[in-house]
Amino acid sequence: MTFSHSIASAHAALTRRQLFADCGVGVGKIALASLLAGAPSRLATAAGGAPLADSVSSGLHHAAKAKRVIFLFMAGAPSQLDLFDNKPKLTELAGQPLPPSVIDGQRYAFIQPDAAVLSPRFRFAKHGESGAELAEILPHTAEVADDLAIIRSVHTDQFNHAPAQLLVNTGSPLPGRPAMGSWLTYGIGSDADDLPGFVVLTSGGNLSGGAAMWDAGFLPGQHQGVPFRGEGDPILHVANPPGVSSQTQRQTLDLIGRLNRRRLAVVGDPEIEARIAAYEMAYRMQSRAPELMDYDGETAETLELYGAKPGEASFANNCLMARRLAERGVRFIQVYYSDWDHHSNVEAGLKRQCEITDRPTAALIKDLKRLGMLDDTLVVWGGEFGRTPMVEASAALGRSGGRDHHPQAFTMWMAGGGVRGGQTIGQTDELGFHPIESPVHVHDLQATILHQLGIDHERLTFNYAGRPFRLTDVHGHVVRDLVG
Repeated sequence: MTFSHSIASAHAALTRRQLFADCGVGVGKIALASLLAGAPSRLATAAGGAPLADSVSSGLHHAAKAKRVIFLFMAGAPSQLDLFDNKPKLTELAGQPLPPSVIDGQRYAFIQPDAAVLSPRFRFAKHGESGAELAEILPHTAEVADDLAIIRSVHTDQFNHAPAQLLVNTGSPLPGRPAMGSWLTYGIGSDADDLPGFVVLTSGGNLSGGAAMWDAGFLPGQHQGVPFRGEGDPILHVANPPGVSSQTQRQTLDLIGRLNRRRLAVVGDPEIEARIAAYEMAYRMQSRAPELMDYDGETAETLELYGAKPGEASFANNCLMARRLAERGVRFIQVYYSDWDHHSNVEAGLKRQCEITDRPTAALIKDLKRLGMLDDTLVVWGGEFGRTPMVEASAALGRSGGRDHHPQAFTMWMAGGGVRGGQTIGQTDELGFHPIESPVHVHDLQATILHQLGIDHERLTFNYAGRPFRLTDVHGHVVRDLVG
């Protein structure tokens, strides 16, 4: 049986225009309403508030193995063939076209199917007791190889960046669907009382999927992801302007609260409740935010581990910030790093990006483990699709030695959060073209992430536009090899 969360009648009457324009707070402050995502679990009740007969005592669908998620999203699509999926056959066939039977009518964005094979750009070696095979430009990741569950057989339906990034982050290639973090905070709330339940950290450049990747979609506005800045105030306009004392602000908020409650009594709009609580949460955030950004409590050893520099907007700082947010009860921490789109000179591009990301990524795993947090923190690493075994070269575009988009097969990994580390799941053919063992769709990964947090992905639904929706749409299966 599938249980769904119904929209209150007053909320259902709101149009998107009303939600974003008529609430009186604007898009930025609706995002700030995500600070409210510490609401209690909604999984223990069906529509109308009746308890679910088969829910566990915690209010989850089953016992959770993870409390929070840190998703390290490598936007632009890292080349799995040069980092995780070693294919000696490509070296043997370098410079030759792939057999027509392999191509089988495939279309690509920037190359012809008969483009020449490009051999792996780096040496591979096995690491740890698990024998995980990694490229030489991932020396720090190699040190935590036995904590990783490497999935070499991931595949997606999308071959362009924006829809593919949206699919991984929201379960749909179209904008307007709730992000994974929104689903989680809607379903089970957050343990953070004075921080958002869903925080977004970015570095490295532009994101093709844009802000739609952390949007709440048709879920209540307070579940939208809140982007934090890497330097200064984490959220703009949270600090008081010059000349406004705490007492003046408190009196102002009390007056606004009374006016909002009066309006709520007239129209019964649940978004007004969200607005009232958002102002209160922002008030409490003013004391919490400076402490969050203050790294004085971090040891020199920890800063060195990450390669983090206080006050600097960087991937290293974002990884350290992710750990600090996790410590403070934030449910879903999305860390974006872009610039992996190597249509030209994939070798130099990967070297540069791995120099930036390899050390902080491994540091996050080590630090969580040192603090006893890795067991209940699920860390996910990966991009939106893979890269082709064939070379991309175009004199007209000034490109050479690159790789095109490849949705048929790519690699992601998970660590912690009850996932069985020290294993490699799935296999691609000798050319790295198609999965031939244990294929894992993007929806399967999403189902597995929800499962680790105690959620049945088929039962966390929301009624909208006449039908129930869910993160995994009508697809997805838990990857049992990951969860044991």
